[in-house]
Amino acid sequence: MIFNFGNLGGFQQDPESGEYSWTPPKREKKEPKKPRRTLGAAAAAIWSIVITLVFAFVYFYFQLPALNIHSGDLYIFVILICVVWCVSSLILGGFRGSSVKEYAAAARKKAAVPFYIICLVALIAVVGSLIGWRLFRARDYAALLEIEQGDFATDVAEISFDQIPMLDESSANVLATRRLGELSDLVSQFEVNDESYQINYHNRPVRVTYLNYGDVFKWWNNQRDGIPAYLVIDMVTQEVEVARIENGIRYSPSEYFFRDLNRYLRFNYPTLMFSDVNFEVNEEGEPYWVATVITKKVGLFGGEDVKGAVLLNAVTGESEYLEMSEIPQWVDRVATADLILEQYNYYGLYQGGFWNSLFGQSGCTEVTALYNYIAQDDDVWLYTGVTSVTGDRGNIGFILVNQRTKEARYYPCAGADESSAMLSAQGAVQQYSYQATAPLLLNTGGQPTYFMALKDASQLVKMYAMVNVQQYDAVATGSNVEECVENYVELLASRGIGMDTPVTPSQGEQISGAVAELRYAVVDGGTVCYIRLEGGDAYYTISAADAPEAVILNPGDEVEIVLSGTGADGLLIPAASLTVTGRAPLDGAAPEQEPLPSQSPEAVE
Repeated sequence: MIFNFGNLGGFQQDPESGEYSWTPPKREKKEPKKPRRTLGAAAAAIWSIVITLVFAFVYFYFQLPALNIHSGDLYIFVILICVVWCVSSLILGGFRGSSVKEYAAAARKKAAVPFYIICLVALIAVVGSLIGWRLFRARDYAALLEIEQGDFATDVAEISFDQIPMLDESSANVLATRRLGELSDLVSQFEVNDESYQINYHNRPVRVTYLNYGDVFKWWNNQRDGIPAYLVIDMVTQEVEVARIENGIRYSPSEYFFRDLNRYLRFNYPTLMFSDVNFEVNEEGEPYWVATVITKKVGLFGGEDVKGAVLLNAVTGESEYLEMSEIPQWVDRVATADLILEQYNYYGLYQGGFWNSLFGQSGCTEVTALYNYIAQDDDVWLYTGVTSVTGDRGNIGFILVNQRTKEARYYPCAGADESSAMLSAQGAVQQYSYQATAPLLLNTGGQPTYFMALKDASQLVKMYAMVNVQQYDAVATGSNVEECVENYVELLASRGIGMDTPVTPSQGEQISGAVAELRYAVVDGGTVCYIRLEGGDAYYTISAADAPEAVILNPGDEVEIVLSGTGADGLLIPAASLTVTGRAPLDGAAPEQEPLPSQSPEAVE
């Protein structure tokens, strides 16, 4: 069978031979493509500038870079502006040429100036980074934090036990959230901020936190009146106060557009570099934002340090930049915890030079993983332990740093670090599976003492614990602070741990009488005196280091004893102080005193 394809697809068949051949079809000639219409040079330049300015504003509006040579964001901002201008001018200016080589030459000519700007900016950034390397400037980093030697018993006042902060941040936030849930007019529209800030408010340690709009729709419904309240959590009584504001907070992180806190600060202070913004209230209860202003002291980008703060009224929007020396007393947090810890690590690591930090590490120290705050002299001091860089579990001392003035003091005190103290406290109540909070450092009769709350799984405080810093196996617990302190004082007395001043968890009871019996025991290397008065069965215990006259007492001497706490029962009652009010006549040698059999170190513990 012979198939005839005809002229299908350009194929043709020879009628004689029957073979097929293919002839390409003829294509119609297209008209030449018209060249793309381009703008004139002046118009292209104007439009390129407009596009670049629009990009610069949008980028600045959302990214908020500081226009400061010490900010790396500035260099990125400038480079992006140059790139946008180049792309815009190349596209809008059009291309005239017949080859890629010609196009490249034209592009180089148009991008010459922005290219040189980019190279200059990159060169400045690289050189600025190099001259700030720790390899060359280690001692400059170490000098960022000036540290004085302090005396703990003198510098740190003994806090009244009815002013001990009992809440950490997480527990305070739980209480604040529950309190908001009780307010029907607020709970449906607002939510508690995740972070709270410890301040001194009317000489009380409190945490303050603000409210955020629940979502964008709730912001739209309420932004005209602002956020109507903030919360004050008393860290002692655990009460939560809802502070209502007549005109509402109008500048906060949950606002939008130009009332957004960070955007408002940036547009009002475009050249300042901010590291953190804290929420505080002054003594009149007015809410403020305290924005920490930083600078770089080593090279262009190294050695971050605080130089001042911007105080922004959260209601009116009025603001003012103040140097460190001008910041008012009611402000508690300017130097951030992260900045302080970083600067001490520089000091501890590089005070012997860069190479010493790598080889030998003589005298190299660092802060521990945990820190807390101490309220004193109407300021908030950051506390953290200091340990060696070798990673052992003990502290060689601790530092206190004033967060308003950045005054720093170091206290040598070998003892347990915070983690070990927390484990020791949890071990004392291991049957309850409580978790200890980050320790708070207290001066208890001249003894550095860790105080911490013990919380259950729901973040509620159930018990309290006190751990001696130098002897972290000395742990006392109680269901309330008074009981915990009472147990701790009794424990110290039984161990013969000296205390510089009387510690009275409540009003100390005074006992007077004639000495009927004296006994002594050596406990943990210290002498403990056991005094029984005439007409009584109990023994009053006091360390010879606290009352040296106790070792020269004789039966019949008249004494006045101040107890360390009220309500003590049992054979042993710890005493805080002892005063000899009268001497008995000596008819002969004092009778030999025998040690009390039940007061061996094992029995005392």
